This record gives sequence, structure tokens and C-alpha cells, in this order.
Amino acid sequence: MALYMLKRHRISYMRLAEHLRSTCVLRQPPLAHKPVARVGLPDEKLKLKLAVTRSSSKTGTFRGFTLVEVVVALAIITLLFSGILTAYIQSNRRAEWSGYSLAAQAVGIQQIEQARAGVWDGQKLNELTNLNLLSWSYNATTRVGTGYTTNILDLPVSGTNIVVVTNFVTVKMLDLTGFTNVQVQMVSVDTVWPFCSRSGTRLFTNRTASYFGPDNRDMSSL
Repeated sequence: MALYMLKRHRISYMRLAEHLRSTCVLRQPPLAHKPVARVGLPDEKLKLKLAVTRSSSKTGTFRGFTLVEVVVALAIITLLFSGILTAYIQSNRRAEWSGYSLAAQAVGIQQIEQARAGVWDGQKLNELTNLNLLSWSYNATTRVGTGYTTNILDLPVSGTNIVVVTNFVTVKMLDLTGFTNVQVQMVSVDTVWPFCSRSGTRLFTNRTASYFGPDNRDMSSL
């Protein structure tokens, strides 16, 4: 009887030990960082997600721009773009003015070339004192002649959008000190042309002048 009880006690102890061994869960030390499983996310999106997770875990909230910062940024952008547009407008206006000025200068030079084509043969013939101009007048005492003519600027036009200029021509005989036998005439052309600006139409003047001597066809007349 005693042997039977001892044997039964051993069997119960072995079953208890086996049951504890099968049901006991060994605790493992916690990991410093839990591994993140990449479930089909690219590396950049994964890094961005980790950065947002860390920043949100530190501060607890997401931070954005305030209304004052947005208004200041819009004011800076407005000033910047207004300055750029103003610079483009001024550059375009200055380029247009330069085109008008060059065209007016060409008209003045054309009038000078017409005077150069005139014949001045000493005292016999002097076409510079009788130029084909409007309201031409010549004073024999002062030896000064004046007149004017009109012309159209050589600019791109559309329909009747033309620019008319006026050439005021002055012919004057010059006396050279110490040279009584030398005769020189000065022909000056003042080309007046209009230009439209923001303040209205303004008039500008280009002056061109040249000196002429006789053709020396008759040496005895000098």
C-alpha cells in the first residue's frame, strides 16, 4: 500500500512539472527600438512618415504658418512683382523713345543732305540761300535764311497711325576772323517730334548742323 501511494505521488509531481513547463512563458527583455515593417512604402515616404512620427511624439502637435506670416509673405511677393513689372514697362517705354529719336535724327540728316546737294558757285549761284522750304525767307543784310518742312517718321505704322515731325532749317553765313576771302555757311536743322507719355504728349528736339563751303568752280570769284 505504501509503495502504491509513493508511486502515485511521483506520477502527480511529474505531471505538475510537465504542466508548468508547457504553460510557463519566458519573458524576454524589451527591445530598445521596435522594428518597423515596410509594407510596400518607398524609402522616401517611409523616412517622411518616421520623421513626422518622431516630431509629433516630441511636441504632440503640428505647427504651421500664422496669419501674420502669411500676410507679410504676400506683401513681400507683391512688392517684388510690382517692381519687376515697373522695370519692364520703363524699359519698353525707353526703347520706344530711342526709336523715335533715331528716326527723327535720320529726318534731320536727310534735310542736311538736301542742302549739301545744292550748288554754291561763289557769287554766281548760291542755292543755299534759296532752299525749297515752307515759309522761306532770307535776309541779305544779316545773311540769314529760315524756313521749315514737314516729314513722316520712318516707324512701323498701322493704318493712319503716323508720326509727323517738323524740320526748322536755318542757313547763316559765317565770318571768319582774319580770313576775308574764306566763306562758310552753316546749315542747322532742328527736328521737333512728339512722344506720348503718361503725363501727355511731349515735344522733343534733335539738332543737326553742318558747315558748307563754295564749290570752287570759279576760282576768280573767291
